[in-house]
Amino acid sequence: MAKTVDDFSRAFYPFLHESDRESQELIEELRFSLTEKARESAEVKSRFFEDNKDAILQASLCMAKAFHRGRKMMVCGNGGSSTDAQHIAVEFMHPITVGRKALPAICLNNDTAMVTAVANDVGFADVFARQIIALGVEGDIVLGISTSGNSENLIHAFETARRMKIITVGFAGDDGGAMREKGLLDFCLTVPTSSIHRIQETHVALYHIMWDMVHTFLQHRSLLEG
Repeated sequence: MAKTVDDFSRAFYPFLHESDRESQELIEELRFSLTEKARESAEVKSRFFEDNKDAILQASLCMAKAFHRGRKMMVCGNGGSSTDAQHIAVEFMHPITVGRKALPAICLNNDTAMVTAVANDVGFADVFARQIIALGVEGDIVLGISTSGNSENLIHAFETARRMKIITVGFAGDDGGAMREKGLLDFCLTVPTSSIHRIQETHVALYHIMWDMVHTFLQHRSLLEG
């Protein structure tokens, strides 16, 4: 039994059995690794914003015009992207910067009863589309987030939005997946890396920056009515 416990400890907690020298070498390796990851994250973000600055400004202006006309935004995603969708809705509904206007934004992930009812009765692919049908009007915004760009329920959401003449904005990664291929989006902002972490980190920066751009545009009526 003692040998089994020791083997378990060595397998799952190897650092408890390393010498001081081995531990120091590990710390040095991790120190290098974390600075490399931070550098890579910064480089991915910088390159993405440099390559997509015009599209980001165009999407932000389009969103600002929709809000100016009294429309709303519906946001959705899966997994980690669903929490980003919640974050976006909160940023727009509850701005923390003094002087910024609260704007109508709904996270379609939030209604558990609705999501599970549609998933159970119809299918998970339609959990967002059914809500868009009920809540959306022409000129609204649907913003969907997918690191792969291949989430079926987002594709259905965008197809529904397109039929209803709703503005479609997608945040994707890698090559954009089906979100880009199907041509359903007015704006497909794609982070060109296969690293999910780097994609998600860039998405967070993207929606914070777009939030700021939308509010800046809202302060210039001539741009909104042009």
